[in-house]
Order: sequence, then structure tokens, then C-alpha cells
Amino acid sequence: MTNITGTWIGTYWQQGNPTRFEATFIQSGNALCGNILDDSYLGEATLQGEVIGRSIRFVKKYISTSKNRGSVNYNGTISEDGNYMQGKWDFFGIFGFQSWEAHRKEENLETEFKRYIVEALPVGANKFGKLSTN
Repeated sequence: MTNITGTWIGTYWQQGNPTRFEATFIQSGNALCGNILDDSYLGEATLQGEVIGRSIRFVKKYISTSKNRGSVNYNGTISEDGNYMQGKWDFFGIFGFQSWEAHRKEENLETEFKRYIVEALPVGANKFGKLSTN
């Protein structure tokens, strides 16, 4: 079974306009919960749903102190390697079905970058990039 627990970076489209988001999914068995932060005025939302095989579906509810906002339904498919998902979302059918996608966020990009730099240094180079003379 695919486990999507972790941080994901994604995009959803509304009438052709993209909006980026960051999602934190917590999966226990088939049950799914978490949080989403949209890069728009809509802001933070909670989510609840399920993962069955490679299928995912969840409901996103925006957190708002000033308004009662509706729920957004997401349905999709998770890639075989478990690092990418895509699907359709809808808001009471108002906008029709719109596309979304997300990929796992690298947990520690700095560590990954440092490992790459060390592996890419030429033989005889020290950490300051100068060739050693001994």
C-alpha cells in the first residue's frame, strides 16, 4: 500500500490560473488527514480523506475566522513510486472539474546539495575549492 505521509508541494488550476500549495499529509492505514497552505488569499485549510491502493480522495476545508467557507473535493491517482499525484478537484460543481498535481517535497534540500557538492569536487581539491599541493 502506498503511504503518502509527509510534505508535498503542488499546484491546482482554477479557470486556467495556477495556485501553488504546500500540503502535509498524515496517513494511518487508509485514513488521511492533514493541512494545506495555499499561496493565495484563501490561506490555510484542513483535510480529511482516504487512500485506497493508488487512489486518493480528500475534502479540503478552509480555516477562516471571518467567513464560513465551503469544502473542496479532491480526487486523484498516486504514481507507482509514490512521489507524485494528480487528479481533479471541484467546488460544488461551480467551476466544473479542475486539475491539480503534487510531488513530495525534499525533506532536507541543504543536505542533498552538500552531498552533491562533495561528490562533484575534483580529486585533490579541498573544501575551499583549491587544489592541494602535497
